[in-house]
Order: sequence, then structure tokens, then C-alpha cells
Amino acid sequence: MKELIINYFYYILPAIAYVLGSIPFGLIFSKLKGIDPRRYGSGNIGATNIARILGKEWGIVTLACDTLKGFFPVLLAIKTGQSSLIVALTGLFAVAGHCYSIFLFFKGGKGVATALGVFLAICPMAVGIAALVFAFAVYNTRYVSVGSLAAVATMPILIFFLKSDSFFEAMSWTICFMIWIRHKDNIARLIKGEEKQISFGSQGP
Repeated sequence: MKELIINYFYYILPAIAYVLGSIPFGLIFSKLKGIDPRRYGSGNIGATNIARILGKEWGIVTLACDTLKGFFPVLLAIKTGQSSLIVALTGLFAVAGHCYSIFLFFKGGKGVATALGVFLAICPMAVGIAALVFAFAVYNTRYVSVGSLAAVATMPILIFFLKSDSFFEAMSWTICFMIWIRHKDNIARLIKGEEKQISFGSQGP
């Protein structure tokens, strides 16, 4: 019976991850408030823009939901004894679902929170180190996008040293590339000096 379940999940886990990853929680929460986040702020449906539009509480809820939709499919793949190839594909498809949602005509968010969930299931230590990189970058630049790009860029290196698995390594590089592509508008604004900064305490914007 266990072998049957494992073989069954072998074929459907990446598909489940893609559909789950495609759920646009930020857009759903905003619509409940009568707001379309794609028309405000950065136009993104992720936690950072939702926090700007709806407040920090909703930003945190969106972050949690987007993270969990990457975490649970990968955890399920691991717990059912899938090969590292299937685990890697499951993680990759979860992030792809968020970035290119089937429910949004293959548009979506930046993929950072969903990638966080994926890597949290695979290698929590790598996530901890990447979180420090994120915090350091954001504190010194006051750009969330810079922190996100820096953290995701370190992940393939961390996976190489901490997991030493070729499929996980390929997955992490692909996710890194995907997230950087999804941040192309942020990168353009950074170059022009038009990217929005965050404030700490009483500091100005």
C-alpha cells in the first residue's frame, strides 16, 4: 500500500504543487477588501505590496500563506519518500505556480515567499543563513527587493554546501533565475533610483 501511494504521488505531486502555488492569496485577500493590488503600489500581489495597501497584518498573513503553499507540497514529497528529483520538481513547480499562475493567465507574483517555503522544507539551515543575508541587505539599503535578490542569489551556493544534491542544486539555480526575472521591474527602478524604500522607526521614507 505504501509503495502504491509513493508511486501515485510520483506522478501528481509536481502538478499539485503548481496548482497550489498558483493560488493568489494576496489578490484574494485584497479583493475581499474591495481592492485590486495590481492597480496600487508596485502592482505586485505579494506580501510587501499587500502590506503597503492593506496594512502589515494582511502582509504577514499573505506572507504566511504564500510560504506554506511552497512548504507543504515539498514536505509531502519528502515524507512520502520521493526521490530528490521529484522533491526538486515539486518545489520548482510550486514557485512557478506563484510566478505564472494558471488562475491569472500565467501572470503572478515574484515567488520569494513561496521559494522560502520550498527551501524551508528542504534545508532550514540554508534558509536561516539566507534570512541573515536578507536582513543585512534590507537594513543597509532599505530596499526589500535588494534583500530578496541577495538572499535568493545565495541559496544555490548554500544548497551546494549543505545538501550536495545535483537535483536540488539545479532547482535552486532555476528558482533563483526565475525570481530575478520576475524582479526585472524592481531592478529597473533600482537603477533609476525610483524603487520605494522602507522606513525604520522614525526615519523618513
